[in-house]
Order: sequence, then structure tokens, then C-alpha cells
Amino acid sequence: MTERWWQIHNVDEIPSPALLVYPDRAEENLRRLIAIAGGTTRLRPHMKTHKLPAIARMHVALGLTRVKCATIAEAEMLASEGLTDVLLAYQPVGPAVGRLLQLAQTFPGVTFRAVVDDQDAARALSVAFSGAESTIDLLVDLDVGMHRTGIDPDLAPPLYRLLGTLPGVTPGGLHAYDGHLRDPDLSVRRAQADAAFARVHALREALQAEGFPVPRIVVGGTPTLPCHATRVEPDLELSPGTVVFWDAGYAAGLPDMDFLHAALVLTRVVSKPGGNRVCLDLGHKAVASEMPHPRVVLLQPQASGADADSLGPQASGLGPHALEATFIGHSEEHLVLETPEAASLHVGDVFYGIPWHVCPTVALHGQAVVIRNGRAVDRWQVTARERMITV
Repeated sequence: MTERWWQIHNVDEIPSPALLVYPDRAEENLRRLIAIAGGTTRLRPHMKTHKLPAIARMHVALGLTRVKCATIAEAEMLASEGLTDVLLAYQPVGPAVGRLLQLAQTFPGVTFRAVVDDQDAARALSVAFSGAESTIDLLVDLDVGMHRTGIDPDLAPPLYRLLGTLPGVTPGGLHAYDGHLRDPDLSVRRAQADAAFARVHALREALQAEGFPVPRIVVGGTPTLPCHATRVEPDLELSPGTVVFWDAGYAAGLPDMDFLHAALVLTRVVSKPGGNRVCLDLGHKAVASEMPHPRVVLLQPQASGADADSLGPQASGLGPHALEATFIGHSEEHLVLETPEAASLHVGDVFYGIPWHVCPTVALHGQAVVIRNGRAVDRWQVTARERMITV
């Protein structure tokens, strides 16, 4: 039997459920990302996927020092690990305003930026930073079709003009996340991304014609990475996040993107209630459950044949390595499935699973088990899953 890359020789030492991280594969994903972008200068990867200091240091080692994050805790972790340009892509409100100021004062060598889509939020940041005789770059967050946060580009000029007049803040550019664009056909996705970006480009030109600096546009996520990577727009920054670990959802939905699965979940059979039914210890608390099933792609515990990596980037490319199963129940501590292979399974058997959505899966685990050369060799604290570290 040929060993699969995911299998662990000392798996009996790992309690389940567990989060597994394969650093060599994560580093390869970052190298592929850099190749797609044509270098590091146009990249501002999102750190919300991994939340791990060691992976943050991996970015630094590869020359990726500009990053994006979603929480103050993530920003603090990144600053502590040597990242020098951190964009908080989540409008600071309430106590987050003071915490952001405290971060800037605690790490004076780090450039912190934030996004805003509201004039009152911008004024609150102005009051905080001008009172401390400091400044912060603010990017206007644009809604280009996701309708989650941001302001319509047609309504954005007054807010951007305001940033040019408020003390303590400076207009730092535009932020446009198009996470709603996920068509599996790259040509369709590219056309949709082009249409959305055209409004951002037009806004930039209009603001510059008025004499306002627009020093950067931070655009896109993982699905539209290949769409924006070929743009000739100056000072464009690409901000994918999931690529560092990849997951089953994007692998299935984005067949044009070639990244490696670098974070799995480990689970065991804890019961066989009867028939074809099997129960695993992989409940809501261990794998992201906001998606419809399948929430995890289970790999055959004893796979054989060609290396899965040679089968291509698609989840379907795992072919015979994926367990044939129907998920029929999911609760806090249990995942119940039915499989025609139930008779060959035993209580205690180990399964490795590719999360359908890896980002919230990581946040469910306090530690990640580090796998190198087929062995569990270390444990990493998932530091930035906390809502607060010190600031």
C-alpha cells in the first residue's frame, strides 16, 4: 500500500476531533499564490483563514508583509509576528476604535489601516486618532454586489472627500470585496469581476480628477484572484485568504484554481448504531456547520493507488479517495452518516476530512496539530481565534 500524504504514522497519539495542519503544503500554496500574482508586491493576503502565528511568519519569510484581517486580535497577532502593514477590513465601531488606537501605539513600527463605509464611523476614528496626535489611513469600503458591508460606489465620493478633511485620518484608497462572484466557469466569473471592478475604477478616476489621492485599491478574495491578477490597474492589491489552506468547497466550485489541501480534520468512529449507519466525533464544535452537507469530505482511511495530488485540484479529483457517504445527522459532538462501507468499519477507526469551509473550522480549534513527513511533530496555538489577546 502506498502511503497517502494525509496519513499520519503516529495517529494514535492524537485525540480526536483535531485540526491538522500540513505546513509544507501551506507554504507551497503561498508560493503558487505569489506566482499567480507575479510577485509579492501586489498581494495583501487575508489572515482570517489560519489565525496562526507560525503561518504569519511563513508569509514574512516569503516576503509577504502586507496583509488583511478581520479582528483586532488578528491584527495584534500579525503585528507581533513581524507583519508591517495590516489592514483591518472590518469597520471599527464601539470599543474597537480605542483598541485600534492602542494597537497603533503599542506597535509604532507597524502601519495599521482600516475600512469605513459610514461618515459617523469615520468621525469617531478621527476623534480618537487626532486626540492622540496620530493618524490612520482609512479605505472606503465599497459594495460591488455582495450587499453585506460597504457603500455603493456611486454614493462613495462624499465619504471619501470627508476623509480628506478630518484630522487624524487620511484617505488611504478603496476596498472592494466581491465574494459573491463564485461561478465555476472562469470566463463567466471574469466577466462578472470585470463589470464590478469597472465601477471601482471609475470611482478612482473621478476622485483623482478632484485632486484626491487614491493610493491603493484592495480588491477581491479567493474566487476572483485569477480575474484581478491580470489587471494593469496601478497600486492594486489582491487579498485572497482561503488559498493558504484550501478547502473542499472552493476545490469543488473553482476547478480552475490549483491549490493543495493543507488543513484537515481528524475524526474517529465512535459508534455503529446499526445497518449502514456510522457515527463520528466530528460535531458542530469541530467542523464548520453553516453550510449544507457535505460539510466535510471524508477520505478513505486506507487509500491506495496514485497520489491524490496527481488527480488535479478538484474535490472530485480525489476520486476513490473520498468515502461514499450520506450525512443524515449533525449535532454538537456527533456526525452521523450512512455508507455502504459501514460493515468494513470499526469503532475507533480514523478518518481524515477536508472541511467544506476551512476558515470557520480553524476558529473552532484551540490548537492545530502540525504534520511533517507523515508524523505529528508539534502543536500550534490558534492564537487569533480569541476575541482579545492583550489589546
